[in-house]
Amino acid sequence: MLDRLQPRPGAVRKPKRVGRGPGSGNNKTAGRGEKGQGKRSPGREVPFYFEGGQMPMARRLPKRGFHNRSRKVYQVVNVGLLEAFGEGASVDIEALASRGLVRSKGGPVKLLGNGEAPKNVTVKVHAASASARKKVEAAGGSIEAIS
Repeated sequence: MLDRLQPRPGAVRKPKRVGRGPGSGNNKTAGRGEKGQGKRSPGREVPFYFEGGQMPMARRLPKRGFHNRSRKVYQVVNVGLLEAFGEGASVDIEALASRGLVRSKGGPVKLLGNGEAPKNVTVKVHAASASARKKVEAAGGSIEAIS
């Protein structure tokens, strides 16, 4: 049965053979029309963002503000999320990544002060807000900075 499978009649068409002269049915210009930019050899002579000579979108739109290229983008973790590790735990970036709270290679990690800190927890992160530091130390824990 499987050796006799065939596509339905009319489903498969022969490929269009372009550039084979006037007898091919595609005329002498191979279906590309007459003269002009689209007829020239590499199908796209100009870059994809070219708008035919019109002022390009990137130059028409206003530019606003300052974009600092050396800005540090932190992954943030709130103190309340440390409850999942329990009391007396040692929490570092690998432990946070294994719980899915940060990406392991997603950049530096900053601890923020939303929520309640578990007791005697040691946290190793790149940065911590003043409120996070205050809450962790009030609960008997400590924050170690990673450089």
